[in-house]
Amino acid sequence: MPPPAPTADSTFFPAATFSYCNLTLAYSHDGRAGDQVLVQYWLPDPAKFQNRYLSTGGGGYAIYSGDQSLPGGVIYGAVAGATDGGFGSFSTQVDAVLLLANGTLDYESLYMFGYKAHWELSKIGKQFTRNFYNLGEKSKLYSYYQGCSEGGREGWSQIQRYADEWDGAALGAPAFRWSFQQTQHLYSNIVTQTLGYYPPPCEIDKIVNETIAACDSLDGLKDGVVSRSDLCQLHFDLSTLVGKPYYCAAAPASSGYGFPAPATPVQNGTVSKEAVEVAKEVIRGLRDSQGRQVYFSYQTAASFGDVMTQYNFDTNKWELAVDQMGAEFIALLLNKNGTTFSNLNGVTYDTLKEWIITGMQEYASTLQTNWPDLTPFHKAGGRVIHFHGEADDSIPAASSVRYWESVRSIMYPSLSYKDGAHALKDWYQLYLVPGAAHCGTNSLQPNGPFPQTNLQVLINWVEKGVKPVTLNATVLQGEHVGQNRQLCAWPLRPIWKSGKLECEYDQTSINTWHYDLNGVPMPVY
Repeated sequence: MPPPAPTADSTFFPAATFSYCNLTLAYSHDGRAGDQVLVQYWLPDPAKFQNRYLSTGGGGYAIYSGDQSLPGGVIYGAVAGATDGGFGSFSTQVDAVLLLANGTLDYESLYMFGYKAHWELSKIGKQFTRNFYNLGEKSKLYSYYQGCSEGGREGWSQIQRYADEWDGAALGAPAFRWSFQQTQHLYSNIVTQTLGYYPPPCEIDKIVNETIAACDSLDGLKDGVVSRSDLCQLHFDLSTLVGKPYYCAAAPASSGYGFPAPATPVQNGTVSKEAVEVAKEVIRGLRDSQGRQVYFSYQTAASFGDVMTQYNFDTNKWELAVDQMGAEFIALLLNKNGTTFSNLNGVTYDTLKEWIITGMQEYASTLQTNWPDLTPFHKAGGRVIHFHGEADDSIPAASSVRYWESVRSIMYPSLSYKDGAHALKDWYQLYLVPGAAHCGTNSLQPNGPFPQTNLQVLINWVEKGVKPVTLNATVLQGEHVGQNRQLCAWPLRPIWKSGKLECEYDQTSINTWHYDLNGVPMPVY
């Protein structure tokens, strides 16, 4: 066992010093030529082992998130595991191996990414943990999962299929309903194209920052954090921002890791009514040509990360920049040719709807991951902490609310809304994180807290029966770094009265999170 190694503060675990061994194993499936899957396990010092096992997930098209979650397992005395999905290496994402030839997918890789790899990771990991620490079959081994974004979807893929795989899971901003979620990334592009206005990034940033300032105090506390995006939606009119001046200096091209940015000129002017209409339309969410709602979008006060424009120095105009996350989904999983597109000519809201429904049909059993009947998991005694940044600009926070509501309505159909919510909270709790971005803190709202110790809360719930009433969170940046906050469990919403946090039931606010997706020809869970 190597000497103790320190790890820095993370959004998913606190700073700590611990000893561990890193072991990588390879296995194959009988009858599949060239098949090899790598699994990695971090093993805590035997003196610190607490009869726990933890699986971790990935993000985007990756099934492996490196050390984003692995140290958290070891810190809490668990063997922590991760898989490469059989894609060739831990640094290989599934999109690199899915396409065999034009029109042909590697369906085994799809199934591994969809759900199989994680079931195998847990199966091997739990038995290996018992063997390594000489834990007899009669001794209880607590098993957990932690992941965010695609990692959140991966966690739900197991809960929905395998009732007793884990005792508990901490799941952040899950990428539910893959066809909806990935196509949704293109929606903002089509808004700008349809309205014929491509706003400079500085203009959009001005709208976001002014919205944050205007809605900050609606929760009763002025702290630079929009804790009530629902009240913001109900009481703030974006049109009041027309005429506000904005300015951003010129910037050279950058090649930031994974996110290269082209050069931009000086941006100055005043917020236009066209830019405000783009913002409003994005927030409204995708509707078809008959005005029927197909999907929802980001909350008011989230940044408009998908409103992507680029400056053409030849024409001296801002123009469309296609969101490549959405474009890759269409090219790879729908068109099956891997050829992404540089423009969206001819694409309409109805086109997006068609793509969503096509993907919904084809990937219902693999990537959609929105099965709402969790009765087997509940009967097995499982516990879930589900969290989502309210200012998430990649996966709409309303997506998590939609799933929680689907589980409530399917599993407790005879109970009133409040009674069903109360029953669900006994084993499955959803928390919206004020001001938080996608799976992390938000530089635009730095005083917002983040639930860094979810795994500890989950362990206390599973092993000691300490059911959370509110969720522990910590301010991880800004002027109040280290300050403790508590998050309200959905459907309760935070409100500050006389300097104290209360969690209130506000039906009008709750209603803003509910959408009638009547543009889709079947229920959307």
